[in-house]
Amino acid sequence: MAVHAADHLERAPIYPDLPAAIADCRRVVAASGRKEGVPLPLLPPAEALTWLLAEPVKSPSSEPVGAALVFGREDRGLSNHELLQAGCLLHIPAAPSYPSINLANSVAVVVQTLWTLRQNLDQRPGDQLNNASRTLATRDAVEAALGDAEALLLEVGFLLPHTARARMAKLRALLQRAQPDSGEVALLRGMVAQLRWAARRPCPPGAPL
Repeated sequence: MAVHAADHLERAPIYPDLPAAIADCRRVVAASGRKEGVPLPLLPPAEALTWLLAEPVKSPSSEPVGAALVFGREDRGLSNHELLQAGCLLHIPAAPSYPSINLANSVAVVVQTLWTLRQNLDQRPGDQLNNASRTLATRDAVEAALGDAEALLLEVGFLLPHTARARMAKLRALLQRAQPDSGEVALLRGMVAQLRWAARRPCPPGAPL
């Protein structure tokens, strides 16, 4: 336990799972030790954290908005499904002879980089993802849109139950790379709702199928 951290740990909320913990977050950075086979591009700490700090303290409605750093388990890190909850993946470069960095050291490196960037907010690097000034949709809004889409795609037969998880992972990765804002997510949900209505609408006699 870090020195003088007991009071912080006692006040820390406990959530049932990762989606619940980051539901109100608009920007999420997840740390990954893997070099390949990941669902999103890997970024060095400074680049990923610059993107994280681009989230304004308050949204246009003056409500506080969230940003999160996610670290995995010491023994196996984060699963692909968990990594896909993030908008950016952070990877700490290490020597090829010893590429593994334990969790405590990884957190220390990332927090130090974050602290340094926060001291230089006015001089921080330009947005390398071309959308740092946008207010992104919250994670719960994105997940709700994906849930609507999955239900419709199963209903119309585009997805099959035994392959739905893998195909939805690809759709989730696509949406994460797009970094949608709340209006764009609302547009997607509206499209899905209209397509569901059209799919359930009775076909007039003689109409082409």
